[in-house]
Amino acid sequence: MIEALFMVNNPNMALKDMAQRPIVHAGNPENHVLDLKKSQNVAILLRALNMTIDEVCEALMEGNSDTLGTELLESLLKMAPTEEEERKLKEFNDESPFKLGPAEKFLTAVVDIPFAFKRVDALLYIANFDSEIEYLKGSFETLQAACEELRNSRMFRKLLEAVLKTGNRMNIGTNRGDAHAFKLNTLLKLVDVKGTDGKTTLLHFVVQEIIRAEGSRLSSANQNLKAEKTQQSDFQDDVEYRKLGLQVISGLSGELTNVKKAAAMDSDVLSIDVAKLATGISKIREVIKLNEGIAPKDSSLNFSESMNEFLKKAEEEIVRIQAQYRDALSMVKELTGYFHGNSAQEEAHPFRIFTVVRDFLSILDRACKEAAKVNERTIYSLTRPLPNPPIFLGLSVRQHYSSSDDETPS
Repeated sequence: MIEALFMVNNPNMALKDMAQRPIVHAGNPENHVLDLKKSQNVAILLRALNMTIDEVCEALMEGNSDTLGTELLESLLKMAPTEEEERKLKEFNDESPFKLGPAEKFLTAVVDIPFAFKRVDALLYIANFDSEIEYLKGSFETLQAACEELRNSRMFRKLLEAVLKTGNRMNIGTNRGDAHAFKLNTLLKLVDVKGTDGKTTLLHFVVQEIIRAEGSRLSSANQNLKAEKTQQSDFQDDVEYRKLGLQVISGLSGELTNVKKAAAMDSDVLSIDVAKLATGISKIREVIKLNEGIAPKDSSLNFSESMNEFLKKAEEEIVRIQAQYRDALSMVKELTGYFHGNSAQEEAHPFRIFTVVRDFLSILDRACKEAAKVNERTIYSLTRPLPNPPIFLGLSVRQHYSSSDDETPS
């Protein structure tokens, strides 16, 4: 193939090469029952195997998935012959004038095993079972941890409170100025509401207010304030407030790590994986039933024993996994109801609450970095005597912000 694709197209060179190449007489011709590509793929696999044909067949007869491994079992399934190919393979015998190629010889040995490729499919299910269980358990634990993080985050609730109060203040005097709650999707729109300077957003304003409030709270808790303060001490306190407050709100993203992991999950894929694990156990029951129809041999008895032992363990594990799945979904639904009020509207996208929070955290991280730069400039300017010190620019009070059309208790 390499010669045909990449050799220099020079007729004189080709003639010279043919003249120098010795003539090899064909020995016993090989018969390729499989199509050429399939035969080549099987031959490549055989060369990569660290097992003999007899060892592969013995593992299939005994039902030993550990000996074969996931990669080999997947490869065996891909090379399964069609009914026509299997019929032709079984017609060949040692007296045939044609010699079978290595790929055909291997598959001939495999198809002689009763329901060989049903065994392969069942053994592949067994080989993947433990890793699938661990993956699903980890996913459910992440969902549960994400729910607990959002419910228990003081800073997240503080931020929601600040957004609600700010939105009500901006819309005072309108039918939107007395909202009791708002949809979490509103968090993603905070950067769209800009102040009179055209740069400062509503999110910037909320972040700065929380920095000030949290910094003051932490500073008061950690030290006894003096009754009388000089201008210098007031300035030092202000610097300390800003640092402490910024640390608190900047830490929210790190506090909600499982929320970000949950946002990367696909609820449909997770549901399909649980269903596939449950329905896949039927493959084990099928091969056990087929094996019962074989005349008792040591290998068939060993196969039945191996399959029955796995079946008992797997059925119990699947029941536990299905229960954990229901519990995790119930927690997500309850959390969605807590923040959105009507979780039924979100049933088509049950994990949407996590994606909204994750996207908001990304926006919040950028706002915190910008706030840090503003604070640095403000601190620097406060060390110099200025007639009019810079202040944080206000927002247009009459911008309609609150999404009270969708109001629901949170």
